[in-house]
Amino acid sequence: MCYLSLHLHIIGFKPVNNNSSTPNHCQADFLVIGGGIAGFDLALRLAEHGTVDLLTKTVTGESNSRYAQGGIAAVLDPHDNVDAHIRDTHTAGAGLCHDETVRFVVENGPEAIDHLINLGVLFTQEEKGNYHLTKEGGHSARRVIHTADATGLAVMNALQIKVERNDNIKLYQNRIAIDLVTAHKMGHFVPNQANRCYGCYALDSQTSNVITHQARFTVLATGGAGKVYMYTSNPDTATGDGLAMAYRAGCRVANMEFTQFHPTCLYHPNAKSFLISEAVRGEGGLLINKNGNRFMDTHHPKGELAPRDVVARAIDYEMKRSGESCVFLDITAKDKPFLQEHFPNIMAKCAELGIDISKEPIPVVPAAHYICGGVITDLTGSTDLDGLYAIGEVAHTGLHGANRLASNSILECLVFSKAAAQAIHERNQHPKKNYHPNIPNWDDFDTIDSEEAVLISQNWDEIRRFMSGYVGIVRSEKRLARARRRIEMLQQEINEYYWNCRISQDLLELRNIALIASLIIRSAIHRQESRGLHYTTNHPYRNDEKWNKDTILPINQ
Repeated sequence: MCYLSLHLHIIGFKPVNNNSSTPNHCQADFLVIGGGIAGFDLALRLAEHGTVDLLTKTVTGESNSRYAQGGIAAVLDPHDNVDAHIRDTHTAGAGLCHDETVRFVVENGPEAIDHLINLGVLFTQEEKGNYHLTKEGGHSARRVIHTADATGLAVMNALQIKVERNDNIKLYQNRIAIDLVTAHKMGHFVPNQANRCYGCYALDSQTSNVITHQARFTVLATGGAGKVYMYTSNPDTATGDGLAMAYRAGCRVANMEFTQFHPTCLYHPNAKSFLISEAVRGEGGLLINKNGNRFMDTHHPKGELAPRDVVARAIDYEMKRSGESCVFLDITAKDKPFLQEHFPNIMAKCAELGIDISKEPIPVVPAAHYICGGVITDLTGSTDLDGLYAIGEVAHTGLHGANRLASNSILECLVFSKAAAQAIHERNQHPKKNYHPNIPNWDDFDTIDSEEAVLISQNWDEIRRFMSGYVGIVRSEKRLARARRRIEMLQQEINEYYWNCRISQDLLELRNIALIASLIIRSAIHRQESRGLHYTTNHPYRNDEKWNKDTILPINQ
């Protein structure tokens, strides 16, 4: 195999002698990279104990979190219980969930919801004043609390208000992290001492300047990597930046073969990445083909409320069998007032496109939605790299296993935000031990401006096309082998481009997407069975005897 050399993984940036007095060098107690729910909530918690630099890739609040519709799973109903939520999570995760993590997250669910209520999040209530709980695929009870069909937006708005008013938080918009700064990258190898993270380099996309962000502790809250595929529910920011940086810095990653495809993304040429919430099926929506016939009851006993991997594969099968470009989600059994109350944003978006969901079904297709793998962490969010933490979708905590249970993701963000903040605060009691004052600034000497931007766009398009075709919902050994050959060649081209040209946001994202694609392909080739979100025609059955374990990719592979 011809992967990037270990040397390039370790180096990853172009430093010169330190000059910390320049405007391009920022220092804080804590550095949080990522502007979603995980990053904002953690920044607020850390601000109680010191100064925080919070980097967002684009404008404030643009993230996967903002577009989360369904809600947050937590045991809030007296008829529900923790053991049932734990059992549902394990069932969806197909045997790979870590029991300690699942119990930790589920038991802390009600407290996480109280935390959001105290922050001012207004969840949807019933007539009697109780919070309305909906039921989604894989859940045995109604336990998903929500704000109509725009839960992520409601949570983000509440957090953003608090962040912008906090004097201890400096919010830097339009800054894309390039690479982590570590002791080993600076040539500081101390015998019997672990490598340590001191911050990151970040590109200011408005000025094209590279800023050195230095901190005692760095947290990745950079979200997922849905843009590695052609069709995704994710916004353009989801290019796997934090995951790629952590891997280049020496962190292990796990379970990258498990990419969750949301079964129902709106299929329309003018609807970019618009998700049709799983709650629509939870409230009675039925999946039908072009002839108006249901098909889910032939694929799973729970029909439309089967786990997401089952529903996505069923839709994929139906589309390939019929040759059609989409299937349809029919919620016309509900009247318009009900739909306006529970799904106002979905109803409005469809209406813009000429679809009245109270009278006609919604055209939908599966789309890349969530990476269940990520940077390996413990129950505090700590990674293999000292001083570096990861929370949210970028992290592999062991909660999701081979398939994420619906609405467990925001819950994970909140629970691990609190856990990471507590752990960092405890370690921050010894500031001199956790700080390094001499980080070199970025140097782009001997690089040129790119005159071939078309190369970036073409490589980007090629990666997304072969990932969708060869490494999508259904895979095979032949398809994966083709994908591996293509990504190895493209990584060489992209690496040469990166080292010879001045960086841009497009180039950084392409570099990261290529690495994420490689990690997914390598993991998928390794797992010679079908489980959860990974389905291969060469090994169509689950094999607990050999493969009931995480796929872990160390840095030296």
